[in-house]
Amino acid sequence: MSAPPDRLDSAPDLTDSPFPGKWRFVETALAERDRSHRRRHLPDLNPLDAIHVRRQTPQGERTLLNFSANDYLGLAKHPEVIAKAVDYTQRYGTGATASRLVAGSFEIHRALEVQLATALGKEAALLFGTGFQANATILPTLLDRDALVLCDRLIHNSLIQGIRSSGARFVRYPHNDLDALERQLQRHQDKRYSRVMIVSETVFSMDGDRSDVSALVDLSDRYGAILYLDDAHALGVLGPGGMGLAAQQPGVDIVVGTFGKSCGASGAFVACSAVVRDYLVNFCPGVIYTTALPPGIVGAVTAAIGLFPTLEDVRKQLLGEADWLRIQLEAFGYATAGSTSQIVPAIVGPEDETLSLAQHLEAQGCLATAIRPPTVAAGTSRLRFALSACHGRSHLEQLVSALKMARRGPQDRESGT
Repeated sequence: MSAPPDRLDSAPDLTDSPFPGKWRFVETALAERDRSHRRRHLPDLNPLDAIHVRRQTPQGERTLLNFSANDYLGLAKHPEVIAKAVDYTQRYGTGATASRLVAGSFEIHRALEVQLATALGKEAALLFGTGFQANATILPTLLDRDALVLCDRLIHNSLIQGIRSSGARFVRYPHNDLDALERQLQRHQDKRYSRVMIVSETVFSMDGDRSDVSALVDLSDRYGAILYLDDAHALGVLGPGGMGLAAQQPGVDIVVGTFGKSCGASGAFVACSAVVRDYLVNFCPGVIYTTALPPGIVGAVTAAIGLFPTLEDVRKQLLGEADWLRIQLEAFGYATAGSTSQIVPAIVGPEDETLSLAQHLEAQGCLATAIRPPTVAAGTSRLRFALSACHGRSHLEQLVSALKMARRGPQDRESGT
């Protein structure tokens, strides 16, 4: 008997067609990824607690200490966050069932937006499905083909996609080089742009270093530019009450943050003026044409944001452990890219060496995903250690011990020297 047509194992091959050439571009692209050893795959993991996962390997199931997740405060497993998610699900259902403009805007969505705006010192906030969706749809809504965007060279891909979709002219300035940014502002000052926007992150996702928010505010004020900051990796860990480096900064016009990191959930928001929020409600496709966040997510985020002000000691401990890890990595000769946050990269350089080191760490019980081009620049492949408040010193010592073992030659490891 043949398999039913909806079975995954009965899916036709791309070449199984009377016009096999129509999918040749897919095969060619994947073959090129294979040749360059850059083909991506989705690993299957089962979370056990805030910092341990179970992974199926050819040798069987293994429990690994996870240094690759962005759950910086360990809230994805926090009982209060889980309880609020369950409570909102039971009260409001599993889904919002419609877009906000149709029938999916519940009182809990508005309450969370007010909570966020108050904590950030903004007039208003607006929820989005993901951080990528927010950046990719807000930027084209705020920009047009006659606009100019000046952005840090290391901004996230979601920001780049949003800028490109707008059709605006955009210029990248060298990473965190605000003198170069000012020269660009001066150079374009007399040109007739519909608007000028500065786009940056507050904590950069691959390097773990920070932008100078106060200096960016000063430049945007002096040159009349819109300042758009992605605060995703600072939210929960840095800033007043843990609300990020853009919090309580009146000169920051647009703040985007995500709930998939320190909140331990998913989704995103923009914080801005009331009139900009109203503009986005009317013109932003990422609001108009998508189902609202599900109640369980809203409950989890509401609880997480409520916990942030109580976690100051947790944040201090997390950043202290990150300092300790940086010292150990630099002692081994790894550059850490100027990291000053809970994101601590160990730059290896060659892709094959980075992959080999990641495999060695996994053999020693540590999950640290290799980050390679095109995500980072050629020659800067790295392991990106994303620390959690649930990582204690003993966990970091296990990681450092595994790294130390990798630094010793095979003969040294065999002899135990």
